[in-house]
Amino acid sequence: MNITNPEKRKLRRQLRNDHLRKKFNRPIPRTVVPSFFTLMNLFCGFVAIIQIYEGNFDFGAWLIVLAAVFDMMDGFMARIANATTEFGIELDSLSDIVSFGVAPAFLFYSHSLNELMIIGIIVSAFPVLCGAVRLARFNIDARMEDREHFKGLPIPAQAMMLVALFLIFRTNMELFDGFTYGFNSVLIPVILLLSLLMVSTVPFDKIPRFKKEYLRKNQSQVYLFLFYFVAVITLQEYGLILVFSIFIMKGVLMALVRFWNEIHSEPG
Repeated sequence: MNITNPEKRKLRRQLRNDHLRKKFNRPIPRTVVPSFFTLMNLFCGFVAIIQIYEGNFDFGAWLIVLAAVFDMMDGFMARIANATTEFGIELDSLSDIVSFGVAPAFLFYSHSLNELMIIGIIVSAFPVLCGAVRLARFNIDARMEDREHFKGLPIPAQAMMLVALFLIFRTNMELFDGFTYGFNSVLIPVILLLSLLMVSTVPFDKIPRFKKEYLRKNQSQVYLFLFYFVAVITLQEYGLILVFSIFIMKGVLMALVRFWNEIHSEPG
């Protein structure tokens, strides 16, 4: 049967329209929403670095806090949509090393650690280096069984603790005039301690999962995180340092109790 040219063109047009209809009628992948929040986390970290470079330290510090909000939202949305993927895990880690490793390190180097020259460079590099190790280990563990706790201090928690420290004392640096190196005398031990906690095996709480069974079994954990949320919203930078001080001390105490029990449970 012969098909005329107009019929051929009509057939090709129909096939093309069918192809386009199928293409645009595809459902949006579930990973799109969590990935959007992850990229906003990365964007905030990038803009924070620019603002710090331009001398807007306060604005840069709050952008790091905003990046943490987006980081929390991407995990929350991924669990709701059941859209946790290896791509999402890798993208999240790449974003975190910028927003919670490079940005806080650059903040403190630009603000005060640059006064110590090479020592300041080495100290400010610790959150980046230890944070990278922490994220690489997390990516490997994420492919294994789902644990109830993080192994090592999460890099966003480290960043929030440092940023809260800066926001509280940024206008009261004269309080540290009695120290040999001023604010740096307090800042350096804090940076080193938090960095070591990131690469440690100390257990730290995960954000509660919003499932009936989990909520029923872990009510105290849920109430504690609700307290964290209210404290940060109402007290801002003071809430940040309060919340993450409790969060870190709780993890360290859990590790000490576990170590004590292991010692006393050994025979002989």
